[in-house]
Amino acid sequence: MSDKRPFGPVMLDVEGLTLAPHEHELLDHPNTGAVILFSRNYESPEQLLLLINDIRKARKGDILMAVDQEGGRVQRFRSGFTRLPPAAYYAQDPSLAEAAGWLMATELLAVGVDFSFAPVLDIDCGVSQIIGDRSFSTDTELATRLASQFRKGMHSAGMAATGKHFPGHGAVALDSHLTLPVDERDLDTLRNKDFVPFKLLIAEGLEGIMPAHVLYPNIDAQQAGFSSFWIQKILRTELNFNGTVFSDDLSMAGAATAGGFAERAIQAQLAGCDMLLVCNNPNAASEVLDALPVIQDPLREQRLRRMVGNPKDVLNYRASSKWQQTVTQLNQLIEQHA
Repeated sequence: MSDKRPFGPVMLDVEGLTLAPHEHELLDHPNTGAVILFSRNYESPEQLLLLINDIRKARKGDILMAVDQEGGRVQRFRSGFTRLPPAAYYAQDPSLAEAAGWLMATELLAVGVDFSFAPVLDIDCGVSQIIGDRSFSTDTELATRLASQFRKGMHSAGMAATGKHFPGHGAVALDSHLTLPVDERDLDTLRNKDFVPFKLLIAEGLEGIMPAHVLYPNIDAQQAGFSSFWIQKILRTELNFNGTVFSDDLSMAGAATAGGFAERAIQAQLAGCDMLLVCNNPNAASEVLDALPVIQDPLREQRLRRMVGNPKDVLNYRASSKWQQTVTQLNQLIEQHA
């Protein structure tokens, strides 16, 4: 990657399969640092490679490429990629979690994507449809073990991992894409349950974490993604997390309580978010890019560099027995739930 320009603090998206003329200017803005890709940006692995190369050229400097490629309901790239099961399926065959993490990461790294926002570390409490089978389990110990194995597989392929959604999104029924969920539990309850997978994976070297757009009113007056209590006191100090904090999408309805888009970005940054996501709203992305001061932050730069993909053995990976065996096993696991 070029060292002409460091990572900015904003992650945005692009409209289609190729770059629109006006997007070149957005990508080269000093505050741009990353791009998140969606299904609308994908047609084939070959097309995706070209798009990512064009994005990197437009940036004229460092930029991270990311996607949500968890599996199940949340898999942006499908045709040409292995179909991945929902995280909950691995409880049926725990030995597959590590191999699946490796396969997912290898396929993305091969087309130039630095990382996927995975694994989900939320504990499914049986009430959240937006989380549901995206969680590895309703059992805290099992969810933690499976998430650890999935991350281990990602790491073996050369991909950084991002745990989400801190401190836990699995106990609220409402969808933060549509409104602000409220979790009435106390801090000790979260420490004894929801913190467990975050705590273990942080100790194992987890590179990124995304806070939830969830309010925990019996603990703090600010929702987690805008809260210095959650990010600085709990995540940084109590849990000793020294990686990158990604805001969840600031365009989501759950973030609206913090004000306009510029206010949301500034508040999230002040709370401790290193990278601010602004998705599916080009005008909001432009507003945030221009509203934030252009500041060189060596510590943020150091954290973000840990998210850069480091591909291992991606040449001809589809010819390997490991890839073929894992694809077969994942297909069988999905068919068993059909």
